[in-house]
Amino acid sequence: MEVNADSELDQSWRDNIYTIPNFISIARLGTVPIFVWLLLGEERRLTAAILLGVLGATDWIDGWIARRFDQASDLGKILDPTADRVMFLVAVFSMLIDGSVPIWFGVLTLVRESIVAIAALILAGLGAKALDVTWLGKTSSFGLMFTFPFFLISAGTVGTHSEVWEIISYSIGAPSLLLHYYAAIGYIPLARYALKEHRESLQ
Repeated sequence: MEVNADSELDQSWRDNIYTIPNFISIARLGTVPIFVWLLLGEERRLTAAILLGVLGATDWIDGWIARRFDQASDLGKILDPTADRVMFLVAVFSMLIDGSVPIWFGVLTLVRESIVAIAALILAGLGAKALDVTWLGKTSSFGLMFTFPFFLISAGTVGTHSEVWEIISYSIGAPSLLLHYYAAIGYIPLARYALKEHRESLQ
């Protein structure tokens, strides 16, 4: 009886859209225009860097809350990576326009994110379930979400301070970007399995 109650509680969280992690993801999406306005409208790079860093930190926080308090939901599995990707793409694109990130670094990041986003749409169109974000994917994303604020700080300062922040940016960003591509390759077998699972469910 107790097991059934726990099972029903877990299912209620999965079906529930009103969870703290989901609210954090929605808030993250709603803050993206503010970042763009700060960077491109007001040219306040340091303030934009702080905001972007906070947004990156909330990505870890909502995942921790979902796991710690059993608030993982079906909507959250879609909303969290979607919010991450939108925030990421808009931030990188805005920084490329602003000139605060090296072109090659920004373009490589956008290419990887675009490929994964298109692949996710194709999977959804074929009826496969959404893939869970892997540990490698989360780790590389976390590194990049702090790399770009550091690039902003470097661009917003002068002299030695700028050089130090640039070194920090590359020190974290280069391995994170490599890991990001490696994580993307790791989704291929997961995608194949999801498609196979979907086909078997139709038989």
